[in-house]
Amino acid sequence: MPELPEVETVLRGISPILEGNQIDYAQVNRPDLRRPFPNNLAKRLKNRKINFLHRRSKYILIDLSEGETLIMHLGMSGRIMISRKVAGTFHHNTTRSQKHDHFILHLKDNHQLTFNDPRRFGIIDLLTTETLELSGMLSQIGPEPLSNRFNEAYFVSTMRLKKTNIKSALLDQRVVAGLGNIYVCEALFRAGISPKRQATHISQKKLSSLVPIIKEILLEAISSGGSSLRDFRNASGDLGYFQHSFDVYGREDQDCYNTGCDSKIERIRQAGRSSFYCSNCQR
Repeated sequence: MPELPEVETVLRGISPILEGNQIDYAQVNRPDLRRPFPNNLAKRLKNRKINFLHRRSKYILIDLSEGETLIMHLGMSGRIMISRKVAGTFHHNTTRSQKHDHFILHLKDNHQLTFNDPRRFGIIDLLTTETLELSGMLSQIGPEPLSNRFNEAYFVSTMRLKKTNIKSALLDQRVVAGLGNIYVCEALFRAGISPKRQATHISQKKLSSLVPIIKEILLEAISSGGSSLRDFRNASGDLGYFQHSFDVYGREDQDCYNTGCDSKIERIRQAGRSSFYCSNCQR
């Protein structure tokens, strides 16, 4: 599933084209994805001006005229692609199957935005902008990890109340928004913290060190265009390459990269997910 850096990469790719543009019409090719599309979605989007794009956790938010926001979530296999009409024809990236183009925005300047989702776990919704943060999707989400609200004092005090392992605590979207399995594994390795440690038993110093490390890893991943695992590509169809910088994720039985460590990376299952770590370096 695309994580925060992948969603941010897509957002940055589509924002310059969409912001200030106008929707000519929307093409809705099926009644639902993970959940049904809003009633009369195509009719409600026709001729709307696109004011501003932003992100909340793994949701892309497109603020429109008339006080509504179009919400997109990529789910497990969703992709957002931008193409432009040339000589009367749209040129599609041939790496995707167009039969899974479930939602398309045709823009006034001859661009189109396509939401392609083979597994149909994505979400598209249209809500009132003013009450967006009160919606069921967003109301329980914690602070953004790259924001000032996600700081050492907040994180330490929150972890003191979590009676679970630190890996599960970091994946809790009520604690911090948008973190997923890949970047939590990487952050815990850099911090030298075992994913098996109970959050309440980790020292304040160790917990505090995680905050800048999480921010650092996310920024590195965004600058690399995300991690191209399975289906992820950015809005231009290009692959990210942060996966070439993984210290632990997906490296089971391979040597630890830390100087002086002769241990192998291990993989364990936690809450149905794989955790990769070095038992020698992470305590």
